[in-house]
Amino acid sequence: MPAFGGATRASAQAWPSQPIRLIVPFAPGGTTDIVARLVAAGLQERLGVSVVVENRAGAGATVGSEMAARAAPDGTTLVMSNIASHGISPSVYRGRIRYDAVTDFTHIALVITNPTVWVANRDSGIRTLADAAARARSASGLDVATSGAGSSNHLMVVRMGQLVGKELNHIPFRGAGPAMQAVIAGQVPMMSDSLPSASSHIRQGSVVPVAMASAERHPSFPDVPTFREQGFDLASDSWFGLSGPAGIPAPIVERLHRETMAFISTPAVRARFAELGGTPGTMTPAAYTEFIRSEVATWAPLVQASGATAD
Repeated sequence: MPAFGGATRASAQAWPSQPIRLIVPFAPGGTTDIVARLVAAGLQERLGVSVVVENRAGAGATVGSEMAARAAPDGTTLVMSNIASHGISPSVYRGRIRYDAVTDFTHIALVITNPTVWVANRDSGIRTLADAAARARSASGLDVATSGAGSSNHLMVVRMGQLVGKELNHIPFRGAGPAMQAVIAGQVPMMSDSLPSASSHIRQGSVVPVAMASAERHPSFPDVPTFREQGFDLASDSWFGLSGPAGIPAPIVERLHRETMAFISTPAVRARFAELGGTPGTMTPAAYTEFIRSEVATWAPLVQASGATAD
């Protein structure tokens, strides 16, 4: 046992000596992917080794997350943990998920939080939530795209249907990028998305922003009314962080946390986060771990009450 501990300490002191794989449990183009590529660039510069982003989408972000949980705890495999994979999917995929969101991971840092935004195709005729509700109550109903089953955006669709009094047609995609492209192309009239992945499309005018799920109007998009302003009591924040398999040596965790916090605190990254509509995280590894534990507990009864399932 002492020899093993000594080897662990030695390997931690030598870290990083090889490339690091950063798993994104969603397809390219969504918020998780956008944030991961910023984090990868920052860590690569600060650690002096290549940090490669690997997209592994599927099953409410659980496929890529399980890969990370099963990897060697040597600091060479990390994952962008998020509200879907580590907050909601444990309840949506209950009995089918093969990892514990808390104990099977080493949680390192909360990177960014941001609100949900609903956007519509420019030619859909939907400009307000009243328009969306009217479409939902029509014979054809309302299709709403999301990055996948088990996301907070999925539960927003479920909850909005309850408030409207008519179930909305949830159209899950393998990531926010493909879902947004479907909305832009007119294949789906509306989308529930995280603000960072939708922000550039809103600024470019390729989609119409309909409602922001924040308590107040977002400072970066002051012309977009909130759900509550439009008569629907809904608010939702997404979060994204850095995690790895359980058992990563403490010195590596401390280094990763320190470098991540330093990177997201730079003026350039803070400005980029503001542009995306996100707020940098400040939690310690211990605080982030407890935060995820509380998120699992918070979302479980909401998933059950909503009737949301992996579709």
